[in-house]
Amino acid sequence: MNILFDQGTPVPLRRYLAAHRVTTTYERGWANMANGQLLAQAELVEIDLLITTDQNLRYQQNLSARRIAILVLRSTSWPKIQQRLDAIHAAIQRVGVGTYEEVEI
Repeated sequence: MNILFDQGTPVPLRRYLAAHRVTTTYERGWANMANGQLLAQAELVEIDLLITTDQNLRYQQNLSARRIAILVLRSTSWPKIQQRLDAIHAAIQRVGVGTYEEVEI
């Protein structure tokens, strides 16, 4: 699965997703894109899943026609996220085209 980390997603999480291809918005030069533009660009390059900590994304964007799955981590705290790795892995297994899911941290 091609996964994109949005700004705010702790990069150390990448080590725990070794079965996937993970890049960041910073690495792709997309760090300053607005959410709508970011989602469109990610879909163009066939990103399967955006992992973000932006809890307002679902209210700011019309996600119904999107082909990218979105997973929202409800915290930016790496120590707290580390305690929920099983829930994050389970959510990644469940997501499909155009789905939206949140993981409580």
